[in-house]
Amino acid sequence: MTVVEVMAELEALGNEKWRKMNAKNGACDNQFGVMMGDIRALAKKIKIDHELGIELWKTGNIDAMILAPFVMRPKDFNEDELNKMVSEATFIRVADSFNSNIVKNHPLKEELRQKWMKSTDTMCHRAGWSLTTERVIKSPEGLDLVALLDRVENEMGLAPESLQWMMNYCLAEIGIKFPEHRERAIAIGEKIGAFRDYPTSKGCTSPFAPIWINAMVSRQG
Repeated sequence: MTVVEVMAELEALGNEKWRKMNAKNGACDNQFGVMMGDIRALAKKIKIDHELGIELWKTGNIDAMILAPFVMRPKDFNEDELNKMVSEATFIRVADSFNSNIVKNHPLKEELRQKWMKSTDTMCHRAGWSLTTERVIKSPEGLDLVALLDRVENEMGLAPESLQWMMNYCLAEIGIKFPEHRERAIAIGEKIGAFRDYPTSKGCTSPFAPIWINAMVSRQG
C-alpha cells in the first residue's frame, strides 16, 4: 500500500467521538480519530513495511503516527533516530505505540533506558520510566528498587502528568510485586496523592497507587 492509500483508509475509519476524546487528551487537529482496534486491523493488512511506516510517521497525522510503529522494524533504527522520534511523540497514544512496538523490541533498550532515566526531555524521560517499569515486572535483577522509590518520592509530585503517570505505574508495580517494599510504596502514593480523584469507571481499578496496589495484591490471594 502507498501512504496515500493508507491515509485514505484512516480517514474513512475516523469518527467524531474519538477525535473529541483525542483532542481532550492533547492531540493536535491533524487527526481522523481512528479507534485502536481499527488501527491494529489495518496494520495486519499492511504487515511489515518499514519505509511506509517512516512516511506515515512524517505526515504528523496522529492516527498515521500511531499506526506507523506497527509496520516498522525496530532493528532498523539507530540510537539517534530513536531519540528523535521518542522526543517528538508528544501525544500519549503515539508515544505508547512507539514505545511498545519499537523501543521495547530494540536491542539497545537497556542502554537507552539508563540514558533516558537521566534525560531532561519529558518524552525521553517518560520512555525511560516505561522501560524501567518493564524491568520491574519482567527482569528486576540488578535494579535498585529503593533508589527508584526515592526518585518517585522526590520527583513525581512535580513531574508533568504524562511523566507522572508512568512513574506512578512503576511505583504501583514495585508495591504489587515486592512485599518488602509494599508499605513504603503505599505511603509514597498517599503522600503524593497523584490520581487520588481520577475518574474511574465501574468495575475498573483506580490508578491511585494505594488502591491499585491493594486491589492487585488481594486478587493474587
